[in-house]
Amino acid sequence: MAAKESFTCPVCGHVMERYKNPVPTVDIIIEHSHGIVLVERKNPPYGWALPGGFVDYGETVERAAAREAREETGLVLENLQMFRVYSDPFRDPRMHTITTVFTASGTGDLQAGDDAGGIGVFAKGGLPEPLAFDHGRIIADYFAFRPGERKGMTCR
Repeated sequence: MAAKESFTCPVCGHVMERYKNPVPTVDIIIEHSHGIVLVERKNPPYGWALPGGFVDYGETVERAAAREAREETGLVLENLQMFRVYSDPFRDPRMHTITTVFTASGTGDLQAGDDAGGIGVFAKGGLPEPLAFDHGRIIADYFAFRPGERKGMTCR
């Protein structure tokens, strides 16, 4: 069932319905210097996160991933590949988002963007805390699916 909300036009007084749809986002698992890049968020929700953000109107998810990676990390992406889609309505405490997660390698000089409090490259066993959103689950899934690390993995 589609979520709708009614509102009244402030000009004519006509009651209209507006559909509430999930908002598309992208997240990128960037392999760089023998680890993955995480950004420390300056704005709520706080914590460490994969680089990513909202898809702009008229933008493909691939272009959004490249743009967000460049803005947040200073890196240029190579070998961009879609990994998975995550759609839990509660994955982002601000609103219902659906994220397309990509993997890529990053080239260039790593530097934190304007909305980042910090940036770093982390190995599987040394991830910082807390992780924002559902990024802990996404990163765990990524490490479980990496070539050579699939032994003992089961499907959900």
